Amino acid sequence: MTWHGSRILPILTLACLMVSRAVAESPAPEKLRAAAGKSLSLLESSAAEYTEHRDCFSCHHQAMPVLAFAVAKTRGFKMDEKSLEKQIQHTTSFLDKNRENFEKGKGTGGQADTAGYALLTLHTGGRKADATTEAVAGYLLQKDRDRGYWPTSSQRPPTEASMFTTTYLGVSALKNYGPEAKRKEIDARLEKVREWLRETKPKDTEDRVFRLRLLKLIGADEKEVKAAADDLAKAQREDGGWSQNDKLESDAYATGSVLVALHQSGSVSAKDTVYQKGLGFLLKTQEADGSWHIKSRSKPFQAYFESGFPHKKDQWISCAGTSWAAIAIMLACEP
Repeated sequence: MTWHGSRILPILTLACLMVSRAVAESPAPEKLRAAAGKSLSLLESSAAEYTEHRDCFSCHHQAMPVLAFAVAKTRGFKMDEKSLEKQIQHTTSFLDKNRENFEKGKGTGGQADTAGYALLTLHTGGRKADATTEAVAGYLLQKDRDRGYWPTSSQRPPTEASMFTTTYLGVSALKNYGPEAKRKEIDARLEKVREWLRETKPKDTEDRVFRLRLLKLIGADEKEVKAAADDLAKAQREDGGWSQNDKLESDAYATGSVLVALHQSGSVSAKDTVYQKGLGFLLKTQEADGSWHIKSRSKPFQAYFESGFPHKKDQWISCAGTSWAAIAIMLACEP
């Protein structure tokens, strides 16, 4: 087939328009920093408020904000230097208090999810291995040791409802804090995880996010990583966001977690169109107070209290979702 100039010109013009439109829709750097700054301020105050009411560790008010605080430091955001350390100390105290239960294999409420998120929090905060982290890692090594995965013991979607999430947390804990004396057991457990990953299909966005993170963590073939990333990227909605599952609307938890997974796995640059569209969705849906409102799908089982985070009965998932969204925005900011 012969291509004539009259045919090429309209195509080139359309391509140029598409490129210019993508550039025009890219959020301004100052807008990104302002949005993330508001979220960080809220996360700092609410995480601190939580510790005034509870001495237990939580993934939504310790793990997720700590992940955001750590990224904020790499991007030069102003924040109280004590915020990160306070949450690390809160997490450490909780694990120290329950060390004997971990040594006996009993664990705590939340089981592998709680243990895994707690060790992820400590590792993110730079805490070195000690007798307590060894006890928690040892508990995870023995927990469901005949399986190729760690099952979740809760049904609190999306944060504590996915075997992929719990398994990622288990593998991360063993890699970061697993005792060297048990290296053979750890390697055998990781091989079981690889086999399980090859056989198990993800069912929703949380599954796909942590399947991608898990593949990268265990050093899977780059083709597998790319396929998992492509599977996530193609699920982007017309509004630029992602939904937790096919029946729900796009929200900040799903969108933020997807963007962070795509970026941190090396699959997508913050300048890529898919990322820019995701940022557009997050900026458009952010509340004036810096939060994102995500509706809870979990059945409450604890006494209600105000943590200083908005959205009342939806505050736990909204805090976690706001953390993911803030991290996604900060990763698009220059250091």
